Amino acid sequence: MKILLIGGTGTISSAISKRLLAEGHDLYLLNRGNRKQEFQGKLHTIEADINDEEKVRNLIRDLSFDAVADFIAWVPENLERDYRLFNGKTRQFIFISSASAYQKPLSDYRITEATPLANPYWEYSRNKIAGEEFLMKMYRENGFPITIVRPSHTYDERSVPLGVHGENGSWQVVKRMLEEKPVIIHGDGTSLWTMTHNSDFAEAFTGLLGNIHAIGEAVQITSDETLTWNQIYACIAGALGVKLKPCYVPSDFLQAVSTYDFTGSLTGDKANSVVFDNAKLKRLVPGFTAKKRFDQGIRETIRHILAHPELQKEDPKFDAWCDRVIEVLEKAKKEF
Repeated sequence: MKILLIGGTGTISSAISKRLLAEGHDLYLLNRGNRKQEFQGKLHTIEADINDEEKVRNLIRDLSFDAVADFIAWVPENLERDYRLFNGKTRQFIFISSASAYQKPLSDYRITEATPLANPYWEYSRNKIAGEEFLMKMYRENGFPITIVRPSHTYDERSVPLGVHGENGSWQVVKRMLEEKPVIIHGDGTSLWTMTHNSDFAEAFTGLLGNIHAIGEAVQITSDETLTWNQIYACIAGALGVKLKPCYVPSDFLQAVSTYDFTGSLTGDKANSVVFDNAKLKRLVPGFTAKKRFDQGIRETIRHILAHPELQKEDPKFDAWCDRVIEVLEKAKKEF
């Protein structure tokens, strides 16, 4: 197949790019060329800012595709632009939405594609919902061949997936573990969560490409493995070979004392228990099942990060904030 990915080098899309090339597909990547990846296969690069609509239109003037997937559309206006560019030029258009769009608080911890979309806490999620609504309207009214994909927490070898971290990513929390310092876990660590390795995501995603049964549908792609946050952090500490020293902090307290966007990422997402029912995905992609357990995947991630100093981005501001939060809580305990 002839496939265009808008982006193509991120956590999710890089694994998809590698898989599509390995399967022999004719792959086009449209991005600004800021992140270099070494891919092997039938790769064509279209270097442009997707927001430069006229330039992109000229670059793809003589091209048509079996599938186009946008990994970097954040607001409905991005999808309106995509519709103008690709209507009539692709047999399938895939929008990468988000499982954070599902209602918060949840009426049922078990999530299917029929779970209502409503997140009053996170603008990011509300924009994804609005984007889905626009595309479904274009499908119903104009026959635009859309598929909506909803990932949850997907990770790769370049970053450790966490509940609480600073602006520079997860390394500072890993560093605290290595230094045997306490790390903050939101709530009491017993809420349920799902981690999905990007290689598993890529396998499911490629099964939706060119799939006539996926047209007009929304499909979530996650692992079936359910973990508590205590288990997640314990797996990370185990991969590092250190003892976990958790400090449990209520999510609303973290939200109140932080300049970080914990309202969206915690109250509107990770503080909720979620268990995904992937029956629909498995009907669309027979034989698919996520194969990489979190304890296996995180060991690969830790080895990769420890071997690549450029991925170890320190965040002294976040480190000092963690120390302050922990100090205040410990002081309150002593006073009582």
